[in-house]
Amino acid sequence: MLEEFKTFIAKGNVMDMAVGIIIGAAFTAIVTSLVGDLINPLIGLVTGGVDFTNNYAVLAGDVAEGASLEAARETGASVFAYGAFIMAIVNFLIIAWVVFMLVKMVNRVKDAAAEEEEAAEEAPAGPSELDILMEIRDALKK
Repeated sequence: MLEEFKTFIAKGNVMDMAVGIIIGAAFTAIVTSLVGDLINPLIGLVTGGVDFTNNYAVLAGDVAEGASLEAARETGASVFAYGAFIMAIVNFLIIAWVVFMLVKMVNRVKDAAAEEEEAAEEAPAGPSELDILMEIRDALKK
């Protein structure tokens, strides 16, 4: 059973998947920082700092008027946090757009590399070493 497990782990697909997950986790941190630290502040400038995070409705409990969502939750009140949900959707759409643009750029680079490779394969390779030696042999026979 241990040998079978070692064989399973050593297969390329499992290792590729593990590397993909690790790289994906690191990439997630980069994209999250890009959106949170660079893109959202720019959108905030354009929209006048619109942030729905603290929009909520109190379902049960006493909450001070104008309290933040965090303060409302700390009081133990039951809150319907629709603003946080709206911001999660907005952040998802921004992240999806950034990932789409990155994938589009990577695909463009891959396509350019594939075209260069095809062009290199189509170019005549010229005579091989054997062809040159045969020509020399034939020239020496004459």
